[in-house]
Amino acid sequence: MPPPGRRLFLALALALALLFLLVPGLDALRTLGDGSGADVPDAAVELNASNFDSVLKESPLKFAVVEFFASWCPACRNYKPQYEKVAKLFNGPNAVHPGIILMARVDCAMKTNADLCGKFSVGHYPMLFWGPPHKFAFGRWDPKEDKDEIQLVDEWRTADHLLSYINKRIGSSFGLDDEKYENEDTLPRNASDPEEIARAIYDVEEATAQAFEIIFQNKMIKSNTQVPLIKFLQLLVVHHPSKRCRRGSAEMLVNFDDLWPSDPISLSSQETTILQQVDASKYYHICGKEVPHGYWIFCRGSKKGTRGFSCGLWVLFHSLSVRVGDGESNLAFIAICEFIQNFFICDECRNHFHEISSSVSVPFNKTRDLAMWLWRTHNKVNQRLMKEEKTLGTGDPRFPKITWPPKQLCPSCYISYSRESNGTENIEWDEDEVFQFLVRYYGRTIASSKEATLSSSDDAASTYDIASSTNAMTVPVGAALAIAVASCAFGALACFWRTQQKNRKHRKGWN
Repeated sequence: MPPPGRRLFLALALALALLFLLVPGLDALRTLGDGSGADVPDAAVELNASNFDSVLKESPLKFAVVEFFASWCPACRNYKPQYEKVAKLFNGPNAVHPGIILMARVDCAMKTNADLCGKFSVGHYPMLFWGPPHKFAFGRWDPKEDKDEIQLVDEWRTADHLLSYINKRIGSSFGLDDEKYENEDTLPRNASDPEEIARAIYDVEEATAQAFEIIFQNKMIKSNTQVPLIKFLQLLVVHHPSKRCRRGSAEMLVNFDDLWPSDPISLSSQETTILQQVDASKYYHICGKEVPHGYWIFCRGSKKGTRGFSCGLWVLFHSLSVRVGDGESNLAFIAICEFIQNFFICDECRNHFHEISSSVSVPFNKTRDLAMWLWRTHNKVNQRLMKEEKTLGTGDPRFPKITWPPKQLCPSCYISYSRESNGTENIEWDEDEVFQFLVRYYGRTIASSKEATLSSSDDAASTYDIASSTNAMTVPVGAALAIAVASCAFGALACFWRTQQKNRKHRKGWN
């Protein structure tokens, strides 16, 4: 047995260790304080050598400000509250103006960041840089190169100075006292701008992630809803416009029977209790760990509660409708309808959609059939909401419901147009042109977040992660058949795998 002094020392050491483990707030004692408190997370994103390139490369935002500082530097500590005032405008779920600028910081006092700080010729602290996020990724800054797209920020000493610099760079009029949904500089300005349309991919990811969060949080996966969800996941695995959502959907599908067994009778009471307590949203991030971001870009409304989630879902459904092959169109129709019927928690919206979809009497044999039906359905919904929002005053004043596509976006889609005195529109459509517009807008232009970088300054042509089925008009019959066979094989494989899982569990129960 250790002597009394030794025992006392060990007891004190153990007590201190437990104190630091059980009281997270004490961790702040190990950092250089700035008076902000451990309970309030910083708005600026802390980057380091291990995540700097990946975070900036994958950022959906147009601009970034990166501060290089040293945690031991008194001037940096004093400047941090100023930087945070600006960062809170643009970063995080409570940002006033989200989806525009990524505000980030790199601590050059960390040895692991030495090479990173050297790439940007950091010679004093703090140093702030401005540029497109993807230019920072795998990039560097040289003071001798004047034409570099990454620029040294020369107005930064106060929050007002830094925000003034940002306003000059992007032609905005942001203020430190702005409130959410107050400043229209945050809103998408041109729905026909390819760069704006391509950014809708991030809202599609956001809507997908939020939809599954709602499903998990409301425990909506039950014995009678498993099959509709599996069908929808299979559709997402092959045709979601985002590569990381396709990957996440596949992972969820592979682990589906472990999380939500189709034969719970074979499980022990202990296993059943554990499954009931599992929150799948903590383990399965269908579009990546960083999604949902908590804000909208292309689908952001001009006031709270408008656009956002519903806009993102519609873009997803339209994108799926033009990406499927001819042989898959009716399966995709069923998957989308059953998903809405079982998992969309707006009763009125669900019932209206069910009423429209139930009137379909002939199966969809071609991609065009599905895409055009969804287009007509969306316009019917818009017409109904247009009247309701006008009466109740609940619409978005900046983005009122309209017949889609508007004439200025697709003039060739219109053969004739007139409006009656009561506001009723009479439109004769060129449906061939409409279909080609849908394929261009929701298929080719909405690019994967991994493979596409759209920038007016890029000389190289933009690359898109679009499957061969995206342009349904040019897919040969053989290719369409191959796509259909591949999808059927995928479904058969999934069914076989699930059967094997069930058999394994039954055998386990007999052992």
